Amino acid sequence: MTSPVVARTRAELADARGGSASVAFVPTMGALHDGHVRLLEHARPLGETLVASIFVNPTQFAPGEDFDAYPRTFDADLERCAAAGVDVVFAPTVATMYPSGLVDTVTVDPGPLGSVLEGASRPTHFRGVLTVVSKLFGLVRPDVAVFGEKDYQQLTLVRQMARELALGVDVVGCPTVREPDGLAMSSRNRYLGDDERRTAASISAALRAGVEAAPRGPDAVLAAAHAVLDDVSTDIDLDYLVLTDPELGPAVAGSDARLLVAARVGRPRLLDNTALTLGGPS
Repeated sequence: MTSPVVARTRAELADARGGSASVAFVPTMGALHDGHVRLLEHARPLGETLVASIFVNPTQFAPGEDFDAYPRTFDADLERCAAAGVDVVFAPTVATMYPSGLVDTVTVDPGPLGSVLEGASRPTHFRGVLTVVSKLFGLVRPDVAVFGEKDYQQLTLVRQMARELALGVDVVGCPTVREPDGLAMSSRNRYLGDDERRTAASISAALRAGVEAAPRGPDAVLAAAHAVLDDVSTDIDLDYLVLTDPELGPAVAGSDARLLVAARVGRPRLLDNTALTLGGPS
């Protein structure tokens, strides 16, 4: 197992990237778990050189959110990257990523899609996400970038940005990796107590109920998913449970759709979603 080259500066990244014929890229904020490893394994065959970034991006955290408390496990992350065949780990400082400072930096406006769902609860979040991803794309210069489907709105927005700004990056989604109880893997799962963990498992159970009800149409999907969450309503703070089309527009009976949920269980705010095909008129 060969350790990846660690690049801390733009110059070091350019040297490490070298003249690779093709580059696959997985951006992360570290605290890597098996879900991240799956992303890296998914990306490994997609480029001659595999680059992973580890950077906790301050601009996607609102005041009072968990930027300072976000877990930082760099040595363990390097071991996971090595095991997954990563060639280069880009681990920049804030000053490297934001040379003009956090206040005066140029930012990327996510547009209308950035103000709904997660954007409604966290109004500045996607501006920060798209800004740092655009910077990383410019520095790493990947041919393909892999993002997890768990953060489906993020994946959709990054794809839209890459397409509309002509960034020349193929943005690929990787299916959500789940714990044995169905809970979507997340760095924030470590904050769940035992009772909270059992409650959190109802989130994926609600999605499965929605999928089972999909042949009966949109109303049946939402009713089935809500019925599962209603059983734990005193222990879970539901932010949204919505049914959309794959681009996060209105769902249409007889078509492919996406069921998305966000809820707070104790301290962590958890996201999940699933694809389904709706019954009804086409």
